Amino acid sequence: MDGDRRRAAVVALGELGRSPDYRDRADAGHGLAGFAEMPEAVRPLLELVLDPDDTFVTLVTARAVLRRKDRAGLRIVASALATADENRSDWIHTAIVDVFGIFAIDRDDAMRLCEEMSRDADGHVALGARQLHEILRAIDPVLRPSQPALGDSTE
Repeated sequence: MDGDRRRAAVVALGELGRSPDYRDRADAGHGLAGFAEMPEAVRPLLELVLDPDDTFVTLVTARAVLRRKDRAGLRIVASALATADENRSDWIHTAIVDVFGIFAIDRDDAMRLCEEMSRDADGHVALGARQLHEILRAIDPVLRPSQPALGDSTE
């Protein structure tokens, strides 16, 4: 990986994220999600998840970050949840259900990471991780691991 090019991409997407056009900001959030593990991408992503002018930006960015299904993405959403107003929280909640409402294994992995993050030294992350865990716990995923039917034998 070329670190300089990745940093340049984050800078360019960060600038796009400051556009007055909501579509540019949503595209920036979607693109920046791929760089969520980079410290320089965290602040712009948080600002886009909490976009004060358009909840479409919130929804698109939150979905993209959550689709990573990793600690970096969950950490950004947890931090945003801790400070989000009610309207932004609702759209973040929608993104969480969209991403984790299908596969039980994905939801369960995210819950495990949230339990770990609930002890984070950053108070916003810890608080948001607890909120995120509660949202995840309430989701009943569509697909669960298959289990043998009664009477079936695996022998």
